[in-house]
Amino acid sequence: MNEFVEQLAICVERGKVNKDAPYPPDLKGQDGADELAKKALDQGLKPDTILDGCILGMDRIGTKFSENKAFVPELLMAAKAMTAAMQHLKPYFQSGEVKRKGTFVIGTVAGDLHDIGKNLVAMVAEGGGFEVIDLGNDVSTDKFLAAIKEHPGCIVGMSALLTTTMVNMEGTIKAIKEQYPDTMVIIGGAPVTQSFADKIGADGYSPDPQGAVALLNKKVA
Repeated sequence: MNEFVEQLAICVERGKVNKDAPYPPDLKGQDGADELAKKALDQGLKPDTILDGCILGMDRIGTKFSENKAFVPELLMAAKAMTAAMQHLKPYFQSGEVKRKGTFVIGTVAGDLHDIGKNLVAMVAEGGGFEVIDLGNDVSTDKFLAAIKEHPGCIVGMSALLTTTMVNMEGTIKAIKEQYPDTMVIIGGAPVTQSFADKIGADGYSPDPQGAVALLNKKVA
């Protein structure tokens, strides 16, 4: 079992989606995350074991990314491999046989159309075992509030890439705290800092996806 988890983690970390995928070149012709996950289920391995492999692989690539040892294309390929494996787990998530760690509602704030950073955080969070509700970009306060109502107990993530739009986080956080005071809100984005997060009442800040997932794990621990 441990051998399988390691094998799947390597495929996810390296971005080996399936057997036909030419990337990465040194794993050409070998089974990818897709085949490994399917074979594991066929052989009677528990779905949780497959999730463990995905989490381990995404954790490794996420750590490398935060240390500038891996870059956006590699993170995107890892997410693609992770998604290929997770497709096989969908029925088990829906039936409740495999439990998510929690629900993470994420969106880029009102007025901001940038979503690359937000997308990376969403991918790493999903690979970390969370159900991700991605609201997209230019998300209004009302849309965040509606999502929180629909997903009680969720954690909220907000992203902004511009100094002109990051100020919109403050009003949204204030509204969330008024209606749902126990909801954890974490923020990030190029111009965002810890001091800004403290100033506007956010519960957490991270400059990178791995840090955001660490905050999520701390909340659900």
